[in-house]
Amino acid sequence: MSVILGLALGTGLLLIWWSFWPRKPRTVDPTPSKAQQLILRSGIPRLTVSGVVTLSAVLGCIVFICLTALTGAAPIGLCFGLFSAALPWGALSWQAKRRQTALREIWPDAIDNIRSAIRAGLTLPEALSQLADRGPEELRDAFSSFAVDYRAGARFGDALDRLKHTLADPTADRLVAALHVTREVGGADIGRLLETLSDFLRDDARTRAELEARQSWTVNGARLAVVAPWIILLLLSTQPAAAAAYQSIAGLVVLLAGMGISIMCYQLMLRLGSLPTERRVL
Repeated sequence: MSVILGLALGTGLLLIWWSFWPRKPRTVDPTPSKAQQLILRSGIPRLTVSGVVTLSAVLGCIVFICLTALTGAAPIGLCFGLFSAALPWGALSWQAKRRQTALREIWPDAIDNIRSAIRAGLTLPEALSQLADRGPEELRDAFSSFAVDYRAGARFGDALDRLKHTLADPTADRLVAALHVTREVGGADIGRLLETLSDFLRDDARTRAELEARQSWTVNGARLAVVAPWIILLLLSTQPAAAAAYQSIAGLVVLLAGMGISIMCYQLMLRLGSLPTERRVL
């Protein structure tokens, strides 16, 4: 009993002493990280950064163990394990680019739908909410969430901010900013503004599609040039004599140097062949 009373007294004195030291508030950075922005742009629900990191680590370990057991050369398994660990991030980037391309093509129709609803006499919340039923298929879930938020009692501005966060698209940012201004200060020319935005997006999508079609064969050829040596290495590693050549420090250095050069050339190819993309600034 005396031990329990002593511990209770010591705990109480510690809490009293602790109360004299004010706790510093934690500063939370509202800006999402690049990984979080990539996940938002991909449009995959309930996906977290920790989940992607875990998947990358598990996939890399599995490929490393399998290739090491198959070829008997740990350096080869290590290189392909690192490549496999980057596959989930590459898949996310591909999905984000694919979704951005799809949104670029359907945004003009969605904006025309909003403009027609406003001309018909609907309010801004009603014009946005009706896209949950009549808008493009890819945008219906986001605008359905907006309608639920607004009908649940959320303010129009807060519901718009959640919509912008859900869509994670530069065009959505501009549309939300225009609707914010219209809601706060009024805008008799909202129909003309939406019409101009819709025409601009159509012209931009048409021009970008032509440029991407012309450069696609060049980009695909560069990707094949980067991947081909590693495919040949994977095929040669099935031969014991070829795999034995890399079972040393020198072999590991050669493979790591080759991997570094491949990554550098691939990034350079992407930088030279990429078209300018809109950034989210609002």
